Amino acid sequence: MVHKNTRPTVADIRAMKARGEKISMLYVTTPEEAEAADAAGIHMLSIEGRFFSPEMRKAAGRCFVQVGLPYGGWGKFEGRPLATAEDYLRAAYHFSAMGGDCFYCAASIDIQKVLCDNHVPIVAHVGLIPSYITWTGFRAVGKTAREALDLFRHVKQLEAIGCFGAELEVVPDRVGELISKNTSMIMLGMGAGPGADAQYLFAEDVLGHTDGHRPRHAKTYRNFAAEFERLQKERVAAFREFIVDVNDGAYPQPQHNIAIGDKEFDAFKTELGLQRKGKFDA
Repeated sequence: MVHKNTRPTVADIRAMKARGEKISMLYVTTPEEAEAADAAGIHMLSIEGRFFSPEMRKAAGRCFVQVGLPYGGWGKFEGRPLATAEDYLRAAYHFSAMGGDCFYCAASIDIQKVLCDNHVPIVAHVGLIPSYITWTGFRAVGKTAREALDLFRHVKQLEAIGCFGAELEVVPDRVGELISKNTSMIMLGMGAGPGADAQYLFAEDVLGHTDGHRPRHAKTYRNFAAEFERLQKERVAAFREFIVDVNDGAYPQPQHNIAIGDKEFDAFKTELGLQRKGKFDA
């Protein structure tokens, strides 16, 4: 059992799967979201490399953090796209030094194997893989026996090279459960049914402020969109009131100003040669 004040390790997450414990996981982009996840007791966080920083690691607290390594044209590390196994390994070591616990990698099997061979905990991706959608389109994967078998074989291939886990995205629930029960990897289910090892959602979906497509598997627990809209209206109203105060002379008022004593102010004017009548009006 993990001590409540320490964050889990790969071994701890694997032990949770072995015990049949459900794992909660969120994709977050801000320190506020990460801090809230830690306070709530979320087990795992997914944070893209472009958002990960020492501040984010501190905010994530006891959460086990998966850092996303940018794939191809989807992002850059140190000013350039990741292309070779060495590029990915360098990025993984960089984020590991910041406190990353495992690393999402959607590159080729060969590149994933290099990372695994260097003892880097890797989370791969199976099912609907967003970075590959030009080949497949956005759709569920595994609804035919042939596709389900290909999916299972992909999982076994990743298991064989030593991957720690894989995101299992948009697959039939029974397929997701069968795969999860027949692999040592941690299967992070996103629209893969209740049988996956983890249930993985985006914080923006949970909080109700998704910009764009909202996936079928998303569930909203709060309506932040309405709150953000209300706050924006309040911002505009406050700024307009400020303009009115400036124009009417209602701001600044005496309590907003810094005072100087008469003696010191007179001495200041004398030094400027402004004591002669008509040279100043202060």
